[in-house]
Amino acid sequence: MLYYLLYQFIFREYGAAAGDPYIFRGLNVFQYVTFRTALATITALLISLLFGGKVIKKLAALNIGQEIREELSAEHHAKKGTPTMGGVLILGAVFISTILWARLDSLYLWLALGATISFGVIGFVDDYIKIVKKRSLGLTGRQKLLGQLITALVVWGCLYWVANYPWNISIPFFKATAEVSGVTYVGALIYLIFIIFVLLGSSNAVNLTDGMDGLAASMTFIAMSALTALTYIASDARWAERLDLTHKPEAAELTVFCGAMVGASLGFLWYNAPPAEVFMGDVGSLAIGGALGTVAILTKQEFLLPFIGGVFILEAISVLIQVSYYKWTKNPTTKVGKRFFRQAPIHHHFQLLGWKEPKIVFRFVIIGILFALMSLATLKLR
Repeated sequence: MLYYLLYQFIFREYGAAAGDPYIFRGLNVFQYVTFRTALATITALLISLLFGGKVIKKLAALNIGQEIREELSAEHHAKKGTPTMGGVLILGAVFISTILWARLDSLYLWLALGATISFGVIGFVDDYIKIVKKRSLGLTGRQKLLGQLITALVVWGCLYWVANYPWNISIPFFKATAEVSGVTYVGALIYLIFIIFVLLGSSNAVNLTDGMDGLAASMTFIAMSALTALTYIASDARWAERLDLTHKPEAAELTVFCGAMVGASLGFLWYNAPPAEVFMGDVGSLAIGGALGTVAILTKQEFLLPFIGGVFILEAISVLIQVSYYKWTKNPTTKVGKRFFRQAPIHHHFQLLGWKEPKIVFRFVIIGILFALMSLATLKLR
């Protein structure tokens, strides 16, 4: 919105002629996506900081408090009643700052915003049911997966019927896979399965990570920072050619969206840092996971997601291992199995080993940074 006002209208009307005041000619800087990404990051950060306290007070006034699962530790039960659904702050900051600074003629931008909001709505309904019924479980697993599946189908449908999307899978370390007609061209129908797997996997992985003060928000900041760089590189012809990436010029405005997500998550962390004043809830975690997966798909970075969001993946894998091992060791008579971890997701395992929550979060942050650096390092290994 401000891009059109400051660049398309004021600059082109008053700043294009050399004799006009320098201040108008200086507005030329707003055409650059890097500059607008920085402004989107700052805007989202300021929105989160300025309105975070008011949102928390409103949530507390509405008695929107966190319900805790019975099997969790006493440390977690002490958090019962802390305002939740703070993810609406993240969504609001991202949406407003993106609309202000991005070019709004980008289909990919609206796909990312739409998918993020859609996953957020699913999380909102899940959180609402928990609060109304005063229980730790909201939507059933099938209901949640159905909503996520519908969103994935809509994303695929838009790419199939509206966008000129290349149906090849780009694999890190293999430059030939970046070619649209290369060895990994699979077609639209097979790619649909891939999209479903990526979107459902990323959204649920972030959801599972949201279990400690500041953990999910910190990981989001790190992962989205890496994804911002990767998105810009993929959308820039010079960098994409030099690094043998699938060039996606239509994904340029996604850089602004990712920058907004970086600022919003950092601003939310101000209130979510231990001890948390507010939790993001499923409305935040599902939306963030959906955003990560959607941007990765649109920029052909799906196989880099395990590096970009390495901690998210580890958390999801720990749950899969726990469930699988429990079923595999289940006694036919007692119907009780063994646990591979003391508790899953894996951050609860370390907590039961005696680690304090801040130590777990900070150590996971270090691991998350290492994963993000690895994702950027793969750019030179093709």
